[in-house]
Amino acid sequence: MNTRFITSVASLAAGFFLSINPSAVFAQEHAKSGPTAQPFLKEAAQGGIMEVTLGKMAAEKAQSEAVKNFGLRMIKDHGQANVELKNLAQSEGVSLPSDMGSEGKELEQRLQKLSGAEFDQAYMQEMLKYHKKDIEAFNQEAQNGQDAEVKNWAAKTLPTLREHYQLGQTAAEKIGLKTSAVSSPTDRLSSTSERDMEKITPPEQMGTMQSSPQ
Repeated sequence: MNTRFITSVASLAAGFFLSINPSAVFAQEHAKSGPTAQPFLKEAAQGGIMEVTLGKMAAEKAQSEAVKNFGLRMIKDHGQANVELKNLAQSEGVSLPSDMGSEGKELEQRLQKLSGAEFDQAYMQEMLKYHKKDIEAFNQEAQNGQDAEVKNWAAKTLPTLREHYQLGQTAAEKIGLKTSAVSSPTDRLSSTSERDMEKITPPEQMGTMQSSPQ
């Protein structure tokens, strides 16, 4: 039998199957969009694990009540976000890392050696730095992400990350930590027009993950 004829028949059969099987079409389209979001999802997972791990450390080791409360807030909010992210990754067919990565582990080891006011200042300085980085990454994904579900999750999570940064600045000020070296991500975000922000973070999604301060 002619090889070209067999190939044509096979292609037509595959097309017919997809046309009568919506789930197969969805899977095919999803497979195309999913990989573009993998780096963001994996970095978000490692960051979330780190925030919870270090938050527990702060709740136990911090000298300042403000720093303790900040750590407890990290456990609560990032713990919830980690659950959401795990469910999202499963729907995307993305396998997430189970630990916080080498950078997070190195930071954990460094903070473990500190105590008292020294720990408080080092922890808050790192939290401001990482939340600044997170806000920029989530804002980028919310604006330019190719996967709709991942893009929406990033937009929904942004308000909580911004709030964390503000809470971090307040806690840092209470322990006498100068935060001027860590530029506020709100400076960059404020340059975005209100109309653009509405596109990034729909009103009905604002505050979905926010919880009352400790």
